[in-house]
Amino acid sequence: MITWRDDYLLGIEHIDKQHQQLFSIATDIHELIKNELITDKYDQILKLLGQLKEYTIFHFASEEEYMMSIGYRKLLSHKVEHSDFIDKINNVDLNKIDTDHEQYLLEILDFVLNWISDHILQTDRAYVGAEKNNG
Repeated sequence: MITWRDDYLLGIEHIDKQHQQLFSIATDIHELIKNELITDKYDQILKLLGQLKEYTIFHFASEEEYMMSIGYRKLLSHKVEHSDFIDKINNVDLNKIDTDHEQYLLEILDFVLNWISDHILQTDRAYVGAEKNNG
C-alpha cells in the first residue's frame, strides 16, 4: 500500500489537497478490503469506487483548468493520460468484484496508487516546472 508522502507536494495548495484526497479514498478502499468483520462488502466497494471515480474526474478537470491557466504546452498529452486512467476505472469488472473481490480490488488499488504516484512525481511535476519557467 502506497501512502501519502511529502514528496508528492507540488506547492499548489488546491491540487496538493486533491491529491491527498485521492490517497485518502484509496486508503478507505484498502481498509474495507482488509476488514474481515464485514462479510458482504459489495455495496460499500461500489460506493467507494464511485467516489474514487467522481473525485478523480473532478480533480482532473481542476488540474487541466490550472494547466490551461498557466499556458502549459503539454496539456493535451496530460489530458490523454487522465482519459486513459478514467477508462481503466470505467472498465472495472463488477462480476469480478462480486466473486473474487479481495484479490481483484487489490489489483485495482495497486494500479490506482502506482499510477497516481508516478503521475504526480513525473507528469504533474512537469507542469510545476513549466509554470516556474512560464509554460
